[in-house]
Amino acid sequence: MVNYNGKLIDKLDSDLLNRGFLYGDSVFETIKIVNNRILFWEDHYLRLMSSLRIIRIEIPVFYTPKFFENQIIKTFSKLSNNFSGRVRLSLFRQGSGLYTPESMNPSFIIHCSVNENTLFVAKYENYKVDLFKDYYLNDNLLSNLKTNNKIINVLAGVYAKENNLNNCVLLNNKKNVVEFLNGNLFLIKDTIIKTPPLSSGCLKGIMRKKIITYTKFFPQFSIVEDDISPFELLSADEIWVTNSINGIIPVTNYRKKTLNNKTAKSFIDFLNNQILKI
Repeated sequence: MVNYNGKLIDKLDSDLLNRGFLYGDSVFETIKIVNNRILFWEDHYLRLMSSLRIIRIEIPVFYTPKFFENQIIKTFSKLSNNFSGRVRLSLFRQGSGLYTPESMNPSFIIHCSVNENTLFVAKYENYKVDLFKDYYLNDNLLSNLKTNNKIINVLAGVYAKENNLNNCVLLNNKKNVVEFLNGNLFLIKDTIIKTPPLSSGCLKGIMRKKIITYTKFFPQFSIVEDDISPFELLSADEIWVTNSINGIIPVTNYRKKTLNNKTAKSFIDFLNNQILKI
């Protein structure tokens, strides 16, 4: 029996007590859809399967790219014949057990929401960020995964709201810059585009991967994956928040420093051209 906000529900008829909810025993993908097209689907699928292997959830033979593609389309087609928006595909470990699971099999949930912006929108209004130093991420493999264990990100979001910030920079246990609460971090200084390495504990982001790859089309820049200290943010020309839904969000203010967005504009235009080719 389950009491959910005062309403009694038979546990047998409810999946409220799934392991994703109880233990964060879950991974997920947030995917951008443009006119019924799933963007960067191969990258999302491969990251999802890799994550399942790392957390020791068995992958059924029918969990193919085509299977999930059909399930995603089946879901968003209920909202629109020409859907654009975001989809969250979550997989959690089935069954009971406490910290030690009794099953290694997965279940999945797909939910979607409409977004009228089919391309990445360049937003250049004020976007203020600062460091979040109350808690730190661990610099290990599990931090690279997109799991339900995001309480530090949530608390950073609360901190941002309380301090009239648009976002916060998360640090790891070595006090190095890792990422933003909802995306990877890039900084531009002169002709260098720099982002924290996966060994820092940052998310293995799909947009992060794309920007690293696409930098080769901007020969005036070199890409560097290396540790970033908070002091480097003060000398940056540009700082970006990157994720699969927004593409690139240029930061306008870090503490008292004002940043520009010249390179961000060029990359956003390039990303949109890539979308039109898909």
